[in-house]
Amino acid sequence: MARKAANNVNYDKNNGIWKVEKDKSKRASKTFKTKNEAIDFGTKLSKKEKTELVIRNKDGKISNKNSFGNDPNPPKDKKH
Repeated sequence: MARKAANNVNYDKNNGIWKVEKDKSKRASKTFKTKNEAIDFGTKLSKKEKTELVIRNKDGKISNKNSFGNDPNPPKDKKH
């Protein structure tokens, strides 16, 4: 079975906003003024779709990943 597209929380430097968007998407699912608002929305969306949420900092580096899918062999969470 094919992997579902992950949701990403990214910062748009040109517009000064946070975006939640799918992998390889040309448009954002939704935009926000703060990172926390984008994470809340992205978490709800990823839980509903059973996909992964990738959260990035303003510099584009990944700060956290959360998987909400049905993984038969989930890795041990070393951050929490």
